[in-house]
Amino acid sequence: MLKVEGVSKRYGETVALADASIDFRAGTVHTILGENGSGKSTLVKLLSGIVQPDSGGIVLNGKTFSGRNPVAFQSAGFATVFQEVLIAPERSVTDNILLGLDGLLKRNVPRGERRERARAALARVARTPVPLARPAGLLPLAAQQLVVLARAVARDPRILILDEVTAALDFADRATVFELMRALADKDRLVLFITHRMDEVMALSDRISILRGGKVVRTEERGVSSPDELLKAMAPLTAAELVHD
Repeated sequence: MLKVEGVSKRYGETVALADASIDFRAGTVHTILGENGSGKSTLVKLLSGIVQPDSGGIVLNGKTFSGRNPVAFQSAGFATVFQEVLIAPERSVTDNILLGLDGLLKRNVPRGERRERARAALARVARTPVPLARPAGLLPLAAQQLVVLARAVARDPRILILDEVTAALDFADRATVFELMRALADKDRLVLFITHRMDEVMALSDRISILRGGKVVRTEERGVSSPDELLKAMAPLTAAELVHD
C-alpha cells in the first residue's frame, strides 16, 4: 500500500534518515520503534508532507507519490496525529474536530450536521465525555489530545499515523484508541504507530520496523523477536560502530 524507498534527509550536518526503505501493508498496524534521534520524527514529517526528502521517494498504491505539502498528503488519504497537541484554542471542540473538513473561508459540513459529526468522531476515540461547545484551549491536555485524534478520524483516512499519542491518555481512552486502530486495520486501512511502550508494541503490532541512527535496522512480523531483542536492536550506536559505519 505504501513504500518508503531509499529516503535520506539531512539537517545541515545532522543525518536524520539515511537510505531508509520500509514496505507498509494495507490491513496492518505497523509500529515504528527507535530511540530519540533515530529518525522517527523525520519519517513522520516526510509522510505528512511537512518536509521533503533529499533523495529517495514514496510509492503509494504502486505509483510514485509526489505530494509536496500536507494538503496533498491529506487529499491522498493520510492523516497524522502528532506528539504535540495542535488545536485552535479559542474555537469550540466541534470546530476543532471539523477543521480537517471545513475550508479556510467557509464550513463544508452543514450546520445541522456539525455537532453529530463531531460527536461520532469523538465516540470512536474516547470514553471520557468532552463538551462539544467548550473552547478547546480550556480542556485538560488529555482531552485536547482526544480532540486531535477525533479530527483525524473525521477525515476517514486510508493511512493513519499516530506519533506517541497515548502517553497523556487514561487507561479507558487508550483502550478505545487501540480498538479503533484494530478496527481500521480490519477494514484494510494502514495504521502507523510510533510508541515507546513495549507492552503496546507486543499487543497491537502486526509488523515492526526499527530505526537506529537514521537507518532501518529491520522490519519483521510481531513475535519474531522478543521485547529484549527489540530493545537491543534499538540501542544507540556505539563509538566503534559509528567509526565502522
